[in-house]
Amino acid sequence: MAHEDDGVDVLVVDDQQLIRSALIALLDADPRIDVVGEASNGADALAFVRTQQPSVVLTDIRMPGMDGLELTRRLRALPEPPAVVILTTYGLDDYVFEAISAGACGFLLKDSDADDLVRGVRLAGLGESFVAPQALRALLDEFGRRPIPDPAALARVERLSNREHEVLLLMSRGMTNSEISGQLVISEATTKTHVGNVLQKLEARDRVQAVITAYDAGLVRKRAL
Repeated sequence: MAHEDDGVDVLVVDDQQLIRSALIALLDADPRIDVVGEASNGADALAFVRTQQPSVVLTDIRMPGMDGLELTRRLRALPEPPAVVILTTYGLDDYVFEAISAGACGFLLKDSDADDLVRGVRLAGLGESFVAPQALRALLDEFGRRPIPDPAALARVERLSNREHEVLLLMSRGMTNSEISGQLVISEATTKTHVGNVLQKLEARDRVQAVITAYDAGLVRKRAL
């Protein structure tokens, strides 16, 4: 389990050199992040990860050849997969939803501010998920348009205790464990336990999937955020 003070080794993947250079400069400015490599396509990125094993891969979703979606699938199939954070200049579409389903733990727009970029990579390195605020709202709005709750998702949500419901709602706002702890006035250790229970009961791989389950179940629409 990674800790807050641990460094994060990152591979940056984008087919445009200028964007790669800008991302590397922003990430390198944070002393807790070490950019260990860069790649211009998915095939090179996959080869790098197999030999160097960075803890996080920050990748564009649309690239020639092996795109970010296929790269995510292949990375997550490795024996010791890195966390994958998706970057895109495009609005949300089925392509992005597929990337999250394939195992991406974060989603950032390329016009996200530097703080969100660093935060997303740091949280990925700590085993958490992060979706930039402007992307989170759009992502969840897409699921929120579904008029009828999914019965399977609803059944999983009903397994949660009252406190776990509260934690899931705060997760739906994009809050980290630390922020949830402050909101509920509980220790971070207790928050981690609640989050773990939520993921287990919802049969969710990570926080993003848990929040999507909450929307599929209609939980967020039932309670004011």
